[in-house]
Amino acid sequence: MALSAKMKSFVGPIGPDDPVTIAWMLVTSGANSFFGEDSLGGIEIAIEQRDGKLLGREVEVLGEDSQCTPEGGQQAAQRLVANERVVAIIGPSCSSPAEAAIPIISRAGFALVTPTAVSSTLTNPDREGGGSWMPGIFRTIHTNALQGEFAARFAREVLGAQTLATIHDGNSFAHDLQGAKTGTFVGLGGEVVNQGAVNVGDTDMTAVLTEIASLALDMLFFPIFQPEGDILVAQAQFVSELENTILMGSDNLLTPGFVEATNEAALGVILFGPNVEGADYTEFLRLWHVRFGAEPPSEFHAHAYDTTNLLLDAIEAVAQVDDDNTVLIGRQALRDAIAATSDFTGITGSLTCSPTGD
Repeated sequence: MALSAKMKSFVGPIGPDDPVTIAWMLVTSGANSFFGEDSLGGIEIAIEQRDGKLLGREVEVLGEDSQCTPEGGQQAAQRLVANERVVAIIGPSCSSPAEAAIPIISRAGFALVTPTAVSSTLTNPDREGGGSWMPGIFRTIHTNALQGEFAARFAREVLGAQTLATIHDGNSFAHDLQGAKTGTFVGLGGEVVNQGAVNVGDTDMTAVLTEIASLALDMLFFPIFQPEGDILVAQAQFVSELENTILMGSDNLLTPGFVEATNEAALGVILFGPNVEGADYTEFLRLWHVRFGAEPPSEFHAHAYDTTNLLLDAIEAVAQVDDDNTVLIGRQALRDAIAATSDFTGITGSLTCSPTGD
């Protein structure tokens, strides 16, 4: 029994001819599949730059569609932790599947690193207060707390907005980001006059838009996903009372599909997201074009690239290579190595891990 328990705390032994297996859980179906495609491209380029190898053997990549739902995240996590070959997991794309996956992955002893899920709850350890963080959970992307503050400051200090209404769709990401922005907006002297809601799957936004338009507000903030975000913008152009209202979405609409779905209605809509630049990122984009022949479909490919390299470096650092060239990888040792990340040079910047995985 002692031997069995010890072996479960390791991945392996991985034979000299066996691959090192990492996994992803990303949204690869439905209206938000561009998030997963964007991250998957970053993962593939990072591995390709290592000639597809780690520890002298091939890197095998497995994937599960976590969709953008709690159910999808739970199912993907259960399937991946049941695979004893999986060393660690990248993802999920969205915050709601991340919240559902965290208990499963943490209790199984795995490490999970997300390059895109931004809900502030994910790295909040106060579970009684709404936090989701558990040991083994990390991310390389900013939080909603940061981007909500940024959006509020831009609205108040740059655009001069004094009144604000919001619309969310019940998704944990939208609810969290809405709260982060409104809190800062009020703290800066602004007024939140309405907080409306739509449902995932709604196709008629007329009622909520008409209600908000009657308030003659300065800004409408709607951190909702596609296709609901597309539909809202397309229908807002026909509500004349919103003509002088600034429409602001968030990074989940930063995709060519948004413009294609809304056409001229997109003109003047403000979206925000990560700004990555520099020579290393320019080279990454060149490699992307060589590999895929098109622009990245969203804004988080660089974070997925950094996540993959950070994870592969940590695996390499903790791997125990025996005399016969078999490999053991300690699950807790891998978590500890990721948590100890300090001044990691990525194309998104210098990364240092906080005590709760940010």
